[in-house]
Amino acid sequence: MPTKTLLAHRNLWLGLALLWTLTIAILCLVSFKKFPTVQLTDADKYVHATFHLVFTLLWFGYFSKTIARPLLKVFLGSLAYGIAIEIMQSLFTQTRQADINDVAANAFGALMAVGIVLLGKKYAKATI
Repeated sequence: MPTKTLLAHRNLWLGLALLWTLTIAILCLVSFKKFPTVQLTDADKYVHATFHLVFTLLWFGYFSKTIARPLLKVFLGSLAYGIAIEIMQSLFTQTRQADINDVAANAFGALMAVGIVLLGKKYAKATI
């Protein structure tokens, strides 16, 4: 694949990863008290898991060709980002609070992304 095409793909991964990272911050730090609530048990945990599943996949897509052990580093980055968001919720918002169960949901989502990547790599090798 030509270098220009690779750079375009890399820039797309970066743009999507940055946009998703910003979206997580906004949705986790802004109050949504005026919006209707979803009556689903632990819906918040599903949201956190989804946030970090996508976060990990997008950042892996960006870093996969440029750093050593990208999957481990992106997984750890997702955990750190999730913890930082929880700390910011407790320090900088009136309507949100830190929750260790959110951190666990974040880790679960990131771990699911790791599994997806590893299965994808295994399947890709098996079909070549």
